Amino acid sequence: MDRNDTALRVLSTSDLAGLEISLADVVDTVEHAYRTLAAGQSDNPRKLTVKPADGHSVSYAMLGRDGAREVVAVKTSYKHGLHESRDKQHYYTTLTIYDDVTGLPVAMMDCSRIGSLRTPAVSALLARECAAPGATTALVIGTGTQGRLALPFLLTTLPGLERLLLSGTHPDGIDAVRAELAHHFPGRDIELVTDLSRAARDADVIVATAGAHTPAAIEAEALKPGATSILVGHGLAPSTLHRADRVIATSEAQMRVTGTDMAAADGSFPPVDLELPVIISDASKARTSPEQRIFAYNSGLVVTDIALGHRFAQLAAAQNLGTEISLWT
Repeated sequence: MDRNDTALRVLSTSDLAGLEISLADVVDTVEHAYRTLAAGQSDNPRKLTVKPADGHSVSYAMLGRDGAREVVAVKTSYKHGLHESRDKQHYYTTLTIYDDVTGLPVAMMDCSRIGSLRTPAVSALLARECAAPGATTALVIGTGTQGRLALPFLLTTLPGLERLLLSGTHPDGIDAVRAELAHHFPGRDIELVTDLSRAARDADVIVATAGAHTPAAIEAEALKPGATSILVGHGLAPSTLHRADRVIATSEAQMRVTGTDMAAADGSFPPVDLELPVIISDASKARTSPEQRIFAYNSGLVVTDIALGHRFAQLAAAQNLGTEISLWT
């Protein structure tokens, strides 16, 4: 990427859709962002949130700096129609990146694909760090945006997985999960499950990605010894958090803000044992016993969006994709 380019490269949804990036590249980029943060080289302040009293919309603003890539970025997120079904909601998210060496703008982009890749990559890193030795069975709950790439990313970090279970109710979503899995791992397929509690008793790793209206809610007693439960959206009951032997989070502060549906009746949360950046840095281990049931909360840190967005900006510049505008002239 030309660090002396004074124009702002604007990357649309279609521009980013045409960029090829491997799952391993995404995982490596996200993991490196965590390592840089744990080393004190990056900054990830707490997000700002605005939500009207009736709860019909929610918006976020997140500022961060990647010390390894030497870039600063601002991410914004706005969702409207929270009381509506998913197909009636409006969602817009953008990332604007600046070069912190030259002081020049780098790119502004739609951040939806960044999030659709970053989140399952983080789940896969949580699974790699938290799963009991010899884990062979993974269960994914939900077939939306996050559910569709959950299994390919899990296979990227846990190649020893043998059984891939899926709990979903939407035929199009189930087909999409199968298509993504076949694309990235030809010859592999899912086992569609209808008895969620029984499937949970078989699963070494559970990734809950379902939407807010799902009836699915696995209770703690359904988990086998040594199970790792990762919450991205919905599908796990609060007991899986409160009765866990170990609690891991990408950010304890964010869990307490965005995970309020998992709080106890008095609004309390159990303490978080470790945050993922510390684990990724090899300073501590997520699991101290094979029999521990681990609960992991996956909430986004903007430094991972920045790293992955900058990687996409590099790929786009190399292919001359996007529209360059002189916004400040």
